[in-house]
Amino acid sequence: MKQLFIAALTTLSVITYSCNDHSDHTASTPKEEQKATAEPSTDTTQVKVITASFTNVDAGVATYVKTLTDDYLQVKNALANGKASEAGDASKKMYDAMKGFDKSLLTAEQKKVYDQNEDDLREHAEHISKSTSDIEHQRDHFSMMSEDMYSLVKAFGPGKALYHDHCPMAKQGKGAMWLSETKEIKNPYLGEKMPDCGDVEEEIK
Repeated sequence: MKQLFIAALTTLSVITYSCNDHSDHTASTPKEEQKATAEPSTDTTQVKVITASFTNVDAGVATYVKTLTDDYLQVKNALANGKASEAGDASKKMYDAMKGFDKSLLTAEQKKVYDQNEDDLREHAEHISKSTSDIEHQRDHFSMMSEDMYSLVKAFGPGKALYHDHCPMAKQGKGAMWLSETKEIKNPYLGEKMPDCGDVEEEIK
């Protein structure tokens, strides 16, 4: 029993260190320590800013992608708050929106990008909408949904500023990304366990 307790304590220490490790090695020299003291901790100079690949997006397509983005963000916030039912409702809205999209509004190049993500995005939205009794299953599909949404907003634009976040401890330490409408980290994978675990890696405009 004593060995089991020590092992559990060691595991907890490793998890806590891993999530906060990114902040421990940013002040390796006296000059850097002085700079860190002088500047706000919310400095985002290392965050890469990216813009949409396509500049000739039809207004109907832009509206559609923004609708998907808004619904996706509702899923993200629901999972961050541990509300599986709300995540399911928002995913159902995404699924329904995809059924009504007119792909004739896309150029040939845009259609190629969209088609690469459509089926998977639809599948993940359906799984999340039907798995309201299993939030961990929802989170698994959300990680894959996030990859698809990331591809779409990078290509077509999100309709608002978004932040590409990453948590190294998500998915049993494999790591996972998500998109957020705020710079503040609200982890959709770890929820109340480690709500602020993660970093902002990119800003998408």
